[in-house]
Amino acid sequence: MQTEKKLIYPEAYPISSQDQESLEVWGFSDSGFTINPAGNVVMKGSRYPLCGQELPTLLPWIQRVMEIELDVKQTHPSAYPPLTFKPFLNSSFINEIKKFLNESHLSDDPQIRLRHGHGHTQYEMYAIKYGKLKRIPDWVVYPSSEEDVVRLVEAASRHNVCLIPYGGGTSVTQALLCPENEERMIVSVDMQRMNRIVWIDPVNRMACIEAGALGRHIAEGLGRHGFTMGHEPDSVEFSTLGGWIATHASGMKKNRYGNIEDLVLDMRVVTPLGLMSRTGISPRESIGIDPRLEMFGSEGNFGIITSAIVKIFPLPEVQKYDSLIFPSFESGVSFMYELTQKGLAPASIRLVDNVQFQFSLALKPKATGLKAWKSHLEKFYVTRLRGFDPQQMVAATLVFEGAHEEVARQEKGIKKLSKKFGGLSAGPENGKRGYQLTFSIAYIRDFVMNFFIVAESFETAVPWSQTVALCDNVKNKIREECIKNKIPGKPFVTCRVTQVYETGVCVYFYFGFYHKGIENPDQLYSEIEEMAREEVLRQGGSLSHHHGVGKLRKHFLKAIASEAILKWNQKIKEAVDPQNIFGCGNQLVGARFIAPDKMNVMPDGTGAINGAPTGSIKLVKAL
Repeated sequence: MQTEKKLIYPEAYPISSQDQESLEVWGFSDSGFTINPAGNVVMKGSRYPLCGQELPTLLPWIQRVMEIELDVKQTHPSAYPPLTFKPFLNSSFINEIKKFLNESHLSDDPQIRLRHGHGHTQYEMYAIKYGKLKRIPDWVVYPSSEEDVVRLVEAASRHNVCLIPYGGGTSVTQALLCPENEERMIVSVDMQRMNRIVWIDPVNRMACIEAGALGRHIAEGLGRHGFTMGHEPDSVEFSTLGGWIATHASGMKKNRYGNIEDLVLDMRVVTPLGLMSRTGISPRESIGIDPRLEMFGSEGNFGIITSAIVKIFPLPEVQKYDSLIFPSFESGVSFMYELTQKGLAPASIRLVDNVQFQFSLALKPKATGLKAWKSHLEKFYVTRLRGFDPQQMVAATLVFEGAHEEVARQEKGIKKLSKKFGGLSAGPENGKRGYQLTFSIAYIRDFVMNFFIVAESFETAVPWSQTVALCDNVKNKIREECIKNKIPGKPFVTCRVTQVYETGVCVYFYFGFYHKGIENPDQLYSEIEEMAREEVLRQGGSLSHHHGVGKLRKHFLKAIASEAILKWNQKIKEAVDPQNIFGCGNQLVGARFIAPDKMNVMPDGTGAINGAPTGSIKLVKAL
């Protein structure tokens, strides 16, 4: 085989003003849902197929399903930005890092600090709009090289400063929330400037990518040279390679390309003990204990991932979409089970329940002319001639990627198998639309929050035999708790099966309720979500499939892991980071490790670090 030189990339991806992300809501600043003069929902911007489409049935459908009345003129106005605390400053640390980071690499802007102090859970997004966060980073730094990160960690260790790594800010486990009782200066380390595809090895099918690279940039950069990494989580536009590793992520096309642990061959990590690195990469090794494995799911506890070497794949010869409908959720799950056991799973297959199926229909623009006539005929055929109940039917969307022969084999097998379970083809157009909706519907949660609706998603993995029961029981538990707490109308509760394995599936739930007139709806939501998670565990589901643990779920760890496991992880943390420099407080439960001689209290009662006064805490309005 002829050896081909690696392709070297000298430049990082530019930070484009056109791709500016919102500080207040999910996604790009130029995208999102709004109400037009006619009183209908429309998606602004031009990035997504749904943009510019008037959606006249969306709000009426929400009102019908949730049994509520929404007045688009009566909104829950956001108070963003909330009050933020004056930063704690460690002058000796600041003086040191200014020797190698210039002003463009540093920020104490209140809104930038605020954005780096939260992710995208319902609790966090509600807090920044209608309350406040109790603690946020005191500074944000933007290293542009691994050397910057090494020197930053060394300075933090010398001056006892807390560091919290920041990738894309898409966390849904409260992993970015700052510990409320942290008395040291907290510095958010934003990796966005370390976003290069360093090299591509087209012969050995590997690429070295810096940890701050966004998913959309990775896809674009590799695609220009005929390759893909194949990792597409729902947050792929905004999440980073380092974040995928730190949360043990999974993607929509994992059937073909694998989960993140299947894709990463090596990584470089800066820890309080120094740089963790290797001299070479081979297909497989047996080298004893491998500390790199601790980085999967580490959630910022041990260090900062600076780069990784990952597997890459040639762009597929064929990419095709399809969709199927089934008479019930049970028949759809049975179809997916047999499909998986027969080895027919395409790159992605997802099954939505009836409520989510109806939701996707409500997101369609009003059909006119030939489209309206065709839609009427299709509905007549499915419901009248084939006898599908509109209140029970479900849909599956499929994405095929690979060689022509492979895709043809999957299509043929799936078509035959679907008939066994009463399935009907809904066509490639609906399959493509369903897949693309993943990215636009992420904006809906923040939109409906304006109309007194709080909502969030959560996920689990569960064995096949318990899948349907888990879905039913978790939904029923949520409904019971909403009735018990006298929540107006009915909750929005739905689920979908998003990933399949030989042994089970990943199930994604969506839950929301109308809270007008309810005191502390954010707290009530958290309590009901907690009940739902307990039911998930009772029904044999996992604590998480790919979101991670963070602070949101860490109190559940004692219910799923033995004391020896918890102690093992705690001891590793104490050994690697005895000062708790990476003091994000995720997962691990136990004592803080701040060296006692590093913390002092000034005579006036304000904090001091290494003798440098931090100043009293004052509330200031973020500008």
